[in-house]
Amino acid sequence: MAKLIKNVRIVSPGRDIPRGHLVMEGEKISKVSPGDPAAENGFDTVIDGAGNYVVPGFVDIHCHGHSDLDFCDRSTQAFSVIGRKKLEEGVTRFLPTSLSVSMEDLRFFCEQAEEYRKKDTQGAILAGVHLEGPFINPARAGAQNPDFLKMPDIAVVDALDAISKVVKVTYSPELPGGVELARALTERGIMPSGGHTEASYECFEACRKAGMKHLAHFCNAMIQLHHLPGQFGIMGGGLLRDDVYLELICDGVHLSDEMIRLVAKVKGPEKIMLITDSMRAAGMPDGNYSLGGLPVVVKNGRATIPSGKVAGSTLRYYNGLKKLVRVTEWPLCEAIRCTGLNQAESLNWKDVGKLEEGFLADITVLNKELEPETVICSGQVRWRKNQEK
Repeated sequence: MAKLIKNVRIVSPGRDIPRGHLVMEGEKISKVSPGDPAAENGFDTVIDGAGNYVVPGFVDIHCHGHSDLDFCDRSTQAFSVIGRKKLEEGVTRFLPTSLSVSMEDLRFFCEQAEEYRKKDTQGAILAGVHLEGPFINPARAGAQNPDFLKMPDIAVVDALDAISKVVKVTYSPELPGGVELARALTERGIMPSGGHTEASYECFEACRKAGMKHLAHFCNAMIQLHHLPGQFGIMGGGLLRDDVYLELICDGVHLSDEMIRLVAKVKGPEKIMLITDSMRAAGMPDGNYSLGGLPVVVKNGRATIPSGKVAGSTLRYYNGLKKLVRVTEWPLCEAIRCTGLNQAESLNWKDVGKLEEGFLADITVLNKELEPETVICSGQVRWRKNQEK
């Protein structure tokens, strides 16, 4: 079943074809070429891109909710609704992200994730589970519920992984057993991710050598960078070490433009991963919401708990890309690394994040304003703008 996308500007990491076409066969890309196709007969589907951008599908490895639903709700519809809403953001693959909640709720979260992964063919592809917590330092809990925090325990991860594949665990590496947890996760092929942390540089270095190569929502809920000996901290380590990938929330709330520019200048487009960290108020009006049992107020798109601490985001993925491009002035073929290829390389996915022969046909068509028009997951068109019309 061959499909053709024609009359498009093809933008992939390190590659920009002003006018070209792309062929998909089954789940994979079979051809990427400049110019127009020699013929259009023989294709089951022909999509005219009308001169729009074609880019690799976005990969959101840190997101909690949308449309007044959260993955940790004890709801059988949360995953299906959020998975479809992710398509509207241009996301083709995602990691549903948990919160620090009860073990019973975490089991239900994993059960629903597995149910969605096995049966859903209408939403974005679930590529595994991301556990954020419950191994969180209370001093840096942010909007994580303090009632459910625990010390690092690989047995907890193993129990949840047995239900649905855990791909990534975000935790505070300075907690007792933090280095051992990094080593145990790495041995299992799970990415240890530092977050909600007051870790020293030395602590982070020990965890990094044990396999911790991700830092969650960089700068946020994290001890600040300091110049004095012994106070360089985990932020300094993230900037200094070339093998560490940094998650950025480019929503205008979590990071200033100047900080985005600084991180971009130091790390380059090869080690930045755009995320949303979206909570249930994404796609919703301002008002009162909740996150992991904590009350949240959203005003002018900014979500906070009563203490004033930020509680996730209301960001839509493509808006994060827009901001990154504007602030860094990177060409789109460089910025687009941050929306999929870096995530794939860091998690050892071999065929995601590029528009090249043999890669999975996870494709997002963007208009000139970098907003999604069509989203294709593994060769299947799963969303089109205004398709209900």
